Amino acid sequence: MPISRDDVIAWLSAYSRLLADNREYLTQLDSSIGDADHGVNMDRGFKAVLGKLPTVADKDIGTILKSVGMTLVQTVGGASGPLYGTFFLQAGAATANKMELSLADWSVAVEGAINGLMARGKANVGDKTMVDALVPALHALKQAIADGIDDHEALRQSVAAAEQGMKNTIPLVAKKGRASYLAERSAGHQDPGATSSYLMFKAMMDAWTK
Repeated sequence: MPISRDDVIAWLSAYSRLLADNREYLTQLDSSIGDADHGVNMDRGFKAVLGKLPTVADKDIGTILKSVGMTLVQTVGGASGPLYGTFFLQAGAATANKMELSLADWSVAVEGAINGLMARGKANVGDKTMVDALVPALHALKQAIADGIDDHEALRQSVAAAEQGMKNTIPLVAKKGRASYLAERSAGHQDPGATSSYLMFKAMMDAWTK
């Protein structure tokens, strides 16, 4: 299943729609343990991304993703802007000058993106952050590819792992960000960043398995 720049744009467009559809839900999650602005911020950021995409649609995949990263850094408030911005900037660096990718190529780019994000946010699995969805999604994707599983099924397994990782944040005590100020009171709430990260992988599957 080759991934073209048009596929990448279709994924980003699908993610923007999912964020718009889940804006209030993400904000509700964030109201329990954060600043109650995650949905608003992510929706605003990806509306800006959609506005920018036509100017880079004829470029290579790396340029498209770097443009997304810069747009998010400039338009998304709080910690999400730098973190999601770093994710897309690192993914862009790994796909520079590429017009098409295999799913294995993409998994390498995602791994670099997550490593960059983790280095910037100083977060690990279990800290009740977006990392709790991203890392299981990556591991499932890499394992499926290594096992020779069909690309569409590999994406489905990756999304399932992201969803489970997201749900696994509910009982955790937050160790990073605004939620960490609540200490034990942060337990019992699903992390909004893990939720938007799950939606990112879901949008990928939705766009690439039609």
